[in-house]
Amino acid sequence: MTVRLHWFLPTGGDGRTLVDRHAYGPNDHRAVSGVRAPDLAYLAQIAKAAEQLGFEAVLTPTGTWCEDAWLTTVALAQHTERLKFLVAFRPGLLSPTLAAQMAATYQRVTRGRLLLNVVTGGDSSEQRRFGDRLDHDQRYARTDEFLSIVRGVWQGTPYDFDGAHYQVEGGLTALPPDPLPPLFFGGSSAAAGPVAARHADVYLTWGEPPAQVREKIDWIRGLAEREGRTVRFGIRLHTISRDSSAEAWAVAHRLLDDLDADTVAAAQAALGRSESVGQQRMLALHGGSRADLEIYPNLWAGVGLVRGGAGTALVGSHAEVADRIEEYHALGVEHFVLSGYPHLEEAYWFGEGVVPELAARGLWAPATSSGGVPTAASASATASGAAPLLVAGGGR
Repeated sequence: MTVRLHWFLPTGGDGRTLVDRHAYGPNDHRAVSGVRAPDLAYLAQIAKAAEQLGFEAVLTPTGTWCEDAWLTTVALAQHTERLKFLVAFRPGLLSPTLAAQMAATYQRVTRGRLLLNVVTGGDSSEQRRFGDRLDHDQRYARTDEFLSIVRGVWQGTPYDFDGAHYQVEGGLTALPPDPLPPLFFGGSSAAAGPVAARHADVYLTWGEPPAQVREKIDWIRGLAEREGRTVRFGIRLHTISRDSSAEAWAVAHRLLDDLDADTVAAAQAALGRSESVGQQRMLALHGGSRADLEIYPNLWAGVGLVRGGAGTALVGSHAEVADRIEEYHALGVEHFVLSGYPHLEEAYWFGEGVVPELAARGLWAPATSSGGVPTAASASATASGAAPLLVAGGGR
């Protein structure tokens, strides 16, 4: 099993700091220094870079402060050739039969480049913005029904379902998606685990230290075995990779320099109200303190001081970052969903620095373009190491 690498599309805006980069708000984003708007031109740069560097897919988030993931990625598919799109969506906000139909259409339009990230939602205030008033555990029960229906109507024959949240009569996707898009699913609560075991193709966790990740893998693997299923595993992390460890940590420290005490306190108070068990686990890694943020060798919790969701980053030289990826991989983690600030530049640091390290260790297999030609990353990651030196000759 080799690692499968994915990058991230910042559809809420991008920038060089950890502070709020949202392009939406009371002020025009163009007046905010350093903010890159999530317009199609910029997102296309990131998507094309990810494709060239050998990433398999890009994760596109969902929420109030993001562009719609379905619409944005289907547009970006027209600017790329083989890159897949891991589309995050909230299952309670649209009909499961409609979602199944949308996925089928997406697969035909993009020639099979859809992956689905199921986000049940851990913040009731965010859910209420979209008209959803169910509590945390009820949302997971609804997700269970939702995914049962999606898989049912993908069978291509009329499907009936009578549950607490959905009643479907003769549900049908006339032309099922081909291939069926894999379902990525996260959740650390007792309510989430059984749903992941029944439906997830890939269980996705945030970047906790290896011992805690091992516990999660064992938990979900055991639940899946009871369901007669096998689940693969993925991890969501930020990265700061440089030619030397000192350079990488200097970047991490600079990111911290932008954070004053009031900013951290306000962010921690807001994140502390989240119902997400995974979010609470992220907060527990640093306790709101700047001290001891390297919670495991090369695993830095500084991002989580002010950012929700994935709060840790792999920080170090390219070889050190590869070491940590290799360690997680040895636990059974196959999919690595990565990001960094800003996303365009950090994609190149990782793709040109860490990917060759992984390839040299036999942990990464180069992707090819639709024409079968190795990508730039795969060409630089050949077993022989260095690329040939090309010397221009004089014309005769």
